[in-house]
Amino acid sequence: MFAVVEIAGQQFKVEKDQEIFVHRLEGNVGDSVEFADVLLVDNNGSVEVGAPTLKTSVKASIVEHLKGDKVIVFKKKRRKGYQKSNGHRQYLTKVRIESIA
Repeated sequence: MFAVVEIAGQQFKVEKDQEIFVHRLEGNVGDSVEFADVLLVDNNGSVEVGAPTLKTSVKASIVEHLKGDKVIVFKKKRRKGYQKSNGHRQYLTKVRIESIA
């Protein structure tokens, strides 16, 4: 059984006991969160597609808050002496899917 859920503007295919990284969510470690924007549910071959969402929900718990890998942004214009380097680390939340109901 799996579901396609929209979390913080992104769509994720989730299953029970799966751990995923999403954009930073409000809440503390150990808190329970519920995602109501379920777009699709597949229950052993029987597929339900929402228009746009379904009445089901996905329950999850926050495992930890962390920062992603550093992404280097480098800009250069040749023969002009222009170089600019910038780095970015995205704030993430690790979430464990508890149930799809």
